[in-house]
Amino acid sequence: EWGFKVPVKYIRRMEKMEEVFEFISEIDQRRAELPFEIDGVVLKVNSLKSQKNLGFTAKTPRWAISYKFKAEQACTRLNTISFQVGRTGAITPVANLEPVNLAGTTVKRASLHNEDQIKMLDIRIGDMVYVEKGGEIIPKVVGVDKSSRAADLPVFEFIRNCPECGAELKRNLGESAHYCPNSNFCPPQIKGKMEHFVSRKAMDINIAEATIDQLYRHKLLKSVPDFYDLDYMQLVMLERFGDKSANNLLFSIEESKSVAFERVLYALGIRFVGETVAKKLARHFGSIEKIMNAGIEELTAVDEIGERIANSLIDYFSQSTNIQIIQRLKSKGLKFEIELERQGKTSKLSGQNFVISGTFNLFSREELKEIIENNGGINQSSVTSKTNFLIAGENMGPAKRKKAEELGIHIITEDDFKEMIE
Repeated sequence: EWGFKVPVKYIRRMEKMEEVFEFISEIDQRRAELPFEIDGVVLKVNSLKSQKNLGFTAKTPRWAISYKFKAEQACTRLNTISFQVGRTGAITPVANLEPVNLAGTTVKRASLHNEDQIKMLDIRIGDMVYVEKGGEIIPKVVGVDKSSRAADLPVFEFIRNCPECGAELKRNLGESAHYCPNSNFCPPQIKGKMEHFVSRKAMDINIAEATIDQLYRHKLLKSVPDFYDLDYMQLVMLERFGDKSANNLLFSIEESKSVAFERVLYALGIRFVGETVAKKLARHFGSIEKIMNAGIEELTAVDEIGERIANSLIDYFSQSTNIQIIQRLKSKGLKFEIELERQGKTSKLSGQNFVISGTFNLFSREELKEIIENNGGINQSSVTSKTNFLIAGENMGPAKRKKAEELGIHIITEDDFKEMIE
């Protein structure tokens, strides 16, 4: 109706999974004939009510999934392997390749993921390797043509020290990646933290990566609190900075002081603390002090917070450098506690722990969770002795009901809950 081009003749409603796979097979065979590029087929639940009940994660709908076709491959020579250091210190090996055309673009570099992947594929410098685009976007090495390998190619040895700062690399038990532990002194990690800090979902400061690099090289930025020490004269003295760009940046930095606590917590760049986790922690504890003082049991009591995240938080707050960063940011006026009255939030359910189970008519599960959090309550994933209320919907698991009854926990309907908040 609005004039958008929609591929109506390629959309079908299925009743059985057999029909779905027949459709996938048909489209795969016709890919080359289509008047547009595709990399797969999207399957969606065809019920708005079910979509509402299933809800969303922070990034994707729970009522849709994509089936990806086998990616196009190309074979080329691996010339060298270099290493990149990420914001969290993760070391990523990168294959530098003889340029090759793949899925419409020229590929010169591709991910090798980690040491285990290199060993599994037995990749060696000088090999002819197979490259494909993961999700048709990111090139990755997926195999080796060992039949063409020269007899004298040595086994590749993974680096043991950070390529940027020289610190000895660490590898945690159960993890595939190597890490540089020198987080507050390793240049790529410092700049990566700054880039994360200013990103749109974090502090939303309007500054380009190239500008951060420029300020870092001129020693005007050494850590994230330094953004709030920048002044007009420092900026206009730099190349490509004029009166307008300097004032725009300073205004954007000043505006960031009004960003909510959950986004400030996310902006700190604590390992495993993404946007959703930061929101849950902020709403559960209410302030940075309470999070800093929480032990492993208190942290894992938060909905969807496991030991890995809890240990990462404890490790972060045990480092004096990180505490100093937080204290400096506090002194600049950033928000480190929840404002209950912001966006209609109240403390009606303060101190009350809720578990949600089953399906509902008035609300989706995500809406119930949000209402609980907005009114000061706490969401739990399972029934414990600390649970105050179990909100019971249709098709609720019998185990949760039984445990709630054994512990004497109030079992309420969504109508009961609606009365509570009204």
